[in-house]
Amino acid sequence: MMKMNSGSLSVLFAAIMLLGSCLSVSASFSDNFSIVWSQQNVVVDDASSNVQLSLTPDAGAQFQSKQSYLYGSFSVKLKLVPGDSAGTVASYYLTSYGDNHDEIDFEFLGNETGQPYVMHTNLFANGVGGREQRLFLWFDPTEDFHTYSAVWNHHQIIWLVDNTPIRIYKNIEATYPNSYPSSQPMNIAASIYEASSWATRGGAVPINWNSAPFRVNFQNFSFEGCEANGDISSCTENYTGNWWEGSPYQELTQSQLNQLKQFYQSYMLYDYCTDQARYPTPPTECSYNGV
Repeated sequence: MMKMNSGSLSVLFAAIMLLGSCLSVSASFSDNFSIVWSQQNVVVDDASSNVQLSLTPDAGAQFQSKQSYLYGSFSVKLKLVPGDSAGTVASYYLTSYGDNHDEIDFEFLGNETGQPYVMHTNLFANGVGGREQRLFLWFDPTEDFHTYSAVWNHHQIIWLVDNTPIRIYKNIEATYPNSYPSSQPMNIAASIYEASSWATRGGAVPINWNSAPFRVNFQNFSFEGCEANGDISSCTENYTGNWWEGSPYQELTQSQLNQLKQFYQSYMLYDYCTDQARYPTPPTECSYNGV
């Protein structure tokens, strides 16, 4: 595969994100996160800011932030499961809870040894998902740590890999009500679990437990957002001074959209907007988010 040319937008994102790095996250994992399930499969090293999650025949693992946020910038470095990881899914995402929950997803679908890793992104707004995109990563994500980020503001959501935008989703609530996460604070979560029924080639390749334990490593959490503590008015009023609401994050330029189009042509495996069997008429938001 060709190497992605990140261009000037990536430099801009890198510069701005570094200014806000880790301002809202202290050194201790336990200060910021709770283990949701499988304590025995979570190994924390505060000295290196590393959290390792394991998947075994007995259980996977999940943790989530104690704090919830309404808008902001959220990043982590991941080193994914090496070797035969078919049937496994490692994830990093933002989520609220309940039947009408919101969610912004990064999911990494395991593969057979030597096959490219697939990254799956999705969005839920007011309980409605079905907005999947899947693409090949243009590097081996098991050899080293790479940065996966989401910038979420009143204008759009931007997914980034190593500070390169790989997806956008516009806020078109005025045209298409309940299509954008705008009122439910979300926690940050991470997990690893078995998904043999769908993760690898549509479920064609099940998990090989002889390769267990499967391990994924998370480092350098960087969350800077509006902390929501019951009253969301502090996040929905007088918010324009927050850097993640600034003009570089409100709309991509034409040259940046051209770059994104090239990216899609090179790496995209699946886009719900072009799935005519599933959506004979493309969903309304597709005309706003397309490149």
